[in-house]
Amino acid sequence: MKDGTGSDGRRRALLAATVGSAVESFDWNVYAVLAPFFAVSMFPAHGASALLAAYAGFAVGFLARPLGGVVVGWASDRYGRRPTLAFCMVAISAASLGMAILPTSAMIGAWAAVLIVILRLVQGFAFGGETSTVAAYVSEVAPPGRRFSYGALSYSGTAGGSLIAFGVVAALTAVYGRDGLSDGAWRWGFAAAAVAGLCAIWVRFRAPESAAFTAEGSTSRSGRSPLGPLLSEQRTAVVTVALMTAAGTVPVYFALVYLPVYADTVGRVDKAAVSGTMAVVLAVVVGAIVAFGRLMDRFDPIRVLRIAYLVQALGTVPLLWAFRQGLVPFVAVALLLGIALAPTLAIGNVLYGLLFPTMLRAVGSGLGMAIAIAALGGTLPMVAEWLSTRGWYGWLPVYVASAAVCGLIGLGSAVRSGRLRAVLARSPEPIPTQR
Repeated sequence: MKDGTGSDGRRRALLAATVGSAVESFDWNVYAVLAPFFAVSMFPAHGASALLAAYAGFAVGFLARPLGGVVVGWASDRYGRRPTLAFCMVAISAASLGMAILPTSAMIGAWAAVLIVILRLVQGFAFGGETSTVAAYVSEVAPPGRRFSYGALSYSGTAGGSLIAFGVVAALTAVYGRDGLSDGAWRWGFAAAAVAGLCAIWVRFRAPESAAFTAEGSTSRSGRSPLGPLLSEQRTAVVTVALMTAAGTVPVYFALVYLPVYADTVGRVDKAAVSGTMAVVLAVVVGAIVAFGRLMDRFDPIRVLRIAYLVQALGTVPLLWAFRQGLVPFVAVALLLGIALAPTLAIGNVLYGLLFPTMLRAVGSGLGMAIAIAALGGTLPMVAEWLSTRGWYGWLPVYVASAAVCGLIGLGSAVRSGRLRAVLARSPEPIPTQR
C-alpha cells in the first residue's frame, strides 16, 4: 500500500474533488448558454417552443440526479470514494462527447431529441453520484483547522467551470458569430467538455483513497440498501441538506448560468455580448468563495451563513428591479449576486458530508442535494422560459430570492436541534491514504 498521508496526498485528493465540480459546471453552463443556438436544429419545433424543449432537455437530466445520488452514493460508501469518482467522470465525458457528435433533427427526426434526453439522463445520474461522493471525500480528507478552506477550494471548481464555459462560448462567438454557432459551431463547446472530462479522469486515477473510509473496514459495509437506516435514522440530516442546497442551487443557476439570458430577455444587454463579462465576474466569484472558506475556518460559520442567506433573501429582488430600470449595470448585478452566493458555496462540500456517519455519508448527502438540485436548480431555465411565455417574467427574481428562505429554515432547524453545533465541534477525519 502506497502511503499518501502527506501534503502531496492531500493536494491530489483536493485536486481530484475540484476538477469534477469544474467539469460538471462547464458542461451544464455550455448546454444552458448554447441552447438558444442548437434548439431549432435538434428539436422538432420552432422558435420559443424549440427553446423551451431545449431547456426541458436541460431539466430532465436533473431528474436522474436523486437516483444517481442513491445508487452511486451507495457504491461510494461500499467500495470507496476514488473508484466512484473515476466512474462518474467516465460517464460524464462519454455523454459530453455524444452531444458533440449527435445528428440533427433534420437527419434523424425526433430521435435527435430522444438521444439528447438519454444523454442528459446519463449525465444527471453521474452528476448525482459525483456531487455526493465529492461531499463525502472532501469532508474526510480536509486537514485540521482547514475544513471550510478545503470545501471552498473544491467548490470553487463550480465557478471555475462556469468561467471556462463562458470563456469558451465567448471565443466561439468571436470566431464563428451567432449565425455560425447556430449552424453547428455550438458542438465545439461539448467537445471541449469531453476533453476536460478526460483530463479529470487522469487526475482521479492518481488520487488517494480516504483514510476515514479505509478505517471502517470491509466488515462494517453492508450490501443491503441504505435507504432503511438513512430514512429512519438520518431524516433530519437529509432534509437539512436539501433545504440548504436549495438556497445554493437556485442562485447558482440564475447568477452563474441564466443571468445573461435574463439580461437579454429584459432588454438590458445582448446575451452573447456579456459572455466575456461573465468570465471576469466568475473569476471574482472564485476568489470570494476561497476567501469565505478561510473566513469560516476562523469565525463562526453559522453566523456567516445566516448573514449570507439574509442578504440573498432581502437583496435579490431590489437589485434586479434596479437593473431592469437601468439604475445598476450588468457587471455590478453579476458581481453582487455572485459574492452574496459565495458563503453558501464555500460551506456545502464539507458541511453536508459531516452531517452523516462515514458509511452513509455519500448516499445521505447525495440524496438531499440531488432532490434540491433536481427540483429547483436544473428546472430554473425552464421555469424562467415558462414565466416569460405567460407574461409573468417579473416574478422570476422573487422565485430566486425565495430559495434563500429555504436555507434559513434548514439552517435554523439544524441549529435548534443541536446537530450542526455538534458536527462543527467534531474532530477532523483521518488524513487520506493511497490504496
